Amino acid sequence: MIAVSAEGIIKKYAGVEALKGISFSVEKGEIFGIIGPDGAGKTTLFRILTTLILANEGTATVDELDVVRNYKEIRKRVGYMPGRFSLYQDMTVEENLSFFATVFNTSIKENYHLIKDIYQQIEPFKNRRAGALSGGMKQKLALSCALIHKPVVLFLDEPTTGVDPVSRKEFWEMLKKLKQEGITILVSTPYMDEAVLCDRIALIQEGRFMQIDTPQDIINKFEDTLWTVQSNKMSKLLIDLRNHEKIKTCFAFGDVHHITLESNSLNKKELEHYLIEKGHSEIEIKSIRATIEDCYMQLAEKGTK
Repeated sequence: MIAVSAEGIIKKYAGVEALKGISFSVEKGEIFGIIGPDGAGKTTLFRILTTLILANEGTATVDELDVVRNYKEIRKRVGYMPGRFSLYQDMTVEENLSFFATVFNTSIKENYHLIKDIYQQIEPFKNRRAGALSGGMKQKLALSCALIHKPVVLFLDEPTTGVDPVSRKEFWEMLKKLKQEGITILVSTPYMDEAVLCDRIALIQEGRFMQIDTPQDIINKFEDTLWTVQSNKMSKLLIDLRNHEKIKTCFAFGDVHHITLESNSLNKKELEHYLIEKGHSEIEIKSIRATIEDCYMQLAEKGTK
């Protein structure tokens, strides 16, 4: 059963295409991730699917309802948590939640089981104004408000941006529990490490989906030899690696650089000798398995050629 589908979605702003023919489908009960940097088109896509804006071209359905013809019904069936905190900052936690429950003709009591695990963490602050909450608490309140009417599909736009690592982990544990309730979840994020927490993902760049698959299958399709390299001169190392004729790509990843090779004609000893000649010392070269971020960078590199 398909919960969300899109076919050939194009959206233009002042003649610039923010979405360039997006097509995909999400099965009911899935956690589907849309992974990509700021400006890639994630928010625009979510706003189209939640009936807040219209696409220039293409069609889309949510819970088998057309996003244009059936927008009123869709709004009753979806929950949407935008990237920017958009609740009423001068209202208390409890007032915000009660307000959203009233909008959907329900009550906190009716669907409390759905938000219980989340709301219990902010209930001690129920009389505090929403604007005075921490980032993690605002996140939990926004999610509670998006869930209070028991939506069929939940859209979460970069829900963990700017949130501490502990709150991020707790948030994803909450999503797993919501999935068990039968709620379909679409989540966008710029954090590549969150991709592996989804059932399937779409990697997006400049308004296009580069690949859609399970995180593991995307990793399995990475066929290049991948090494990490580091030395005592990391900035110079990046330049020297990119200038080597047998190195296909080189990107900085934290305290190391990840490289892929044009062929297997280069071995580690040869690379080490090359770097020594360039004035490097404390050289370490290791073979590693690709991550989602490596896969994204590889696909993005192909897309620019």
